[in-house]
Amino acid sequence: MAKTDFQSVDEYIASRDPSEHEVLRAIRAAIRSGAPNAEEVISYQLPAYKDHGFVIYFSAASKHYALSFPPPWSVFDQFAGELAEYKVSKSTVQLPKNKPIPYDLITRMAAFRAAENAAAARK
Repeated sequence: MAKTDFQSVDEYIASRDPSEHEVLRAIRAAIRSGAPNAEEVISYQLPAYKDHGFVIYFSAASKHYALSFPPPWSVFDQFAGELAEYKVSKSTVQLPKNKPIPYDLITRMAAFRAAENAAAARK
């Protein structure tokens, strides 16, 4: 992946191996379904979504897809049971490429973070 000055999510996806395009587009759709009002941006050279602050980032690595979340990281507590089978760090969950991608979970996590941001903005 030589290009590192992405101007859009489409450019990011196009830079990845063609075998990843379908999954990346489906992850993107799952996020947009959960956070339909979020603005799609590039941040840290990754696809990201903003709605009253950052909601979620996604990316592809050699053996997994990653979903990253800014603080607060309560999304990991909220979905702990469903995330138990995945490698989770303080801010990121890794979805192995050799397992089915949990698109519904991605949608619900994005919706949770968007709602959390909206609630914080109302305070």
